[in-house]
Amino acid sequence: MSSLPPTEWIWRDGEFVPWADATLHVLSHSMQFGSAAFEGIRAYATPQGPAIFRLREHLERLVKSVRIYRLELDYTVDQLTEACVATVAKNNMDACYIRPMIVRGFGAAGMIPTGSPTHVFVPCWPWGTYLGAHALEHGIAACVSSWQRVAPNTIPAMAKVAGNYLSGQLIKMEAVANGYDEGIALSPSGMLSEGSGQNVFVVVDGVLHTTPLDGTILGGITRASLIRIAHDAGYQVREQHIARETLYSAEEVFIAGTASEVTPVTSVDRIRIGTGKVGPITRFLQTRYLDIVSGRVPDEYGWLTHVPRG
Repeated sequence: MSSLPPTEWIWRDGEFVPWADATLHVLSHSMQFGSAAFEGIRAYATPQGPAIFRLREHLERLVKSVRIYRLELDYTVDQLTEACVATVAKNNMDACYIRPMIVRGFGAAGMIPTGSPTHVFVPCWPWGTYLGAHALEHGIAACVSSWQRVAPNTIPAMAKVAGNYLSGQLIKMEAVANGYDEGIALSPSGMLSEGSGQNVFVVVDGVLHTTPLDGTILGGITRASLIRIAHDAGYQVREQHIARETLYSAEEVFIAGTASEVTPVTSVDRIRIGTGKVGPITRFLQTRYLDIVSGRVPDEYGWLTHVPRG
């Protein structure tokens, strides 16, 4: 895992500050209690210049996370859109990862955040393929984690907040420590949930399956995009509960998310998936997705927000 490379500027509360100056007090409320809402968004280099993939949908999800946690937010989706575009342009990025963050600052000492001001940050930095180019081309080895995802009505899984990723850290660290590239977690009911930071898809009898929005997974933007692409290509897609053993008997398995994009899984718990190579449906969806985000085909869905130069 590479370290995070700094860029020059971060948008903070309506103005740009140098990277090193975008700081919070150690006793900020979000630092203590994990209630920072955030998004992970990619901008891709395209023939027309840098373009941000599904920016508005990401920011709309961010606003929903804010509402769930009763964070005060003085910016609209349109204003946050302008901030993200401006941050990419200010840092002269052709391709990058954007992480808008809404955090509670220094003030309250206990659970009630009254008295803690809300701050909004938009950093961006260059970030290549999360699991490596080899993973996209040849697939990864995954395991079923011993750590389960949260139960419905405990921590809201549909909110993308910092505290939710404590689970993901445990899933990922356990997988890597045991010689795997990634971990896949089950829900408290024992059914398939999601990866450490990705949604999971399986192909069974030529049909694409993915787990439903059942209170144990995050509703991924990439997940929704792939469902749309698959439908439009004529594939049958089912959102339903999936038993663990389906992973072992599936023809294809892949994980999907903003960072991971569309990453094939060629083995789970050292059991070969299908032929042990990237399957045709996975390859089609991966290629189509990457063609769209990189501007190699027309943006028929209106998913790209182009960043002006100069």
